[in-house]
Amino acid sequence: MRSKRVQKRKSYYQKRKVCRFCADKNIAISYKDFNMLRYFVTERGKIIPRRISGTCAKHQRRVSLAIKRARVMSILPFTAVSI
Repeated sequence: MRSKRVQKRKSYYQKRKVCRFCADKNIAISYKDFNMLRYFVTERGKIIPRRISGTCAKHQRRVSLAIKRARVMSILPFTAVSI
């Protein structure tokens, strides 16, 4: 039989991400703001989830809606640009 090895996992504490829209109330979520929405989209064109971007649920819903509107208006691409 195999001997059982006890492995210790290194525990680390990650700093809690703060929603940028809750922190600064002056930032508006708009489908017209290409540079702000580009932060929430990957190179492949996928929307970045809350746990990675750090936005709260309320603002994540608004960001995803703005990204979808920007895609329909041809401001953002649906997928990565292929040559």
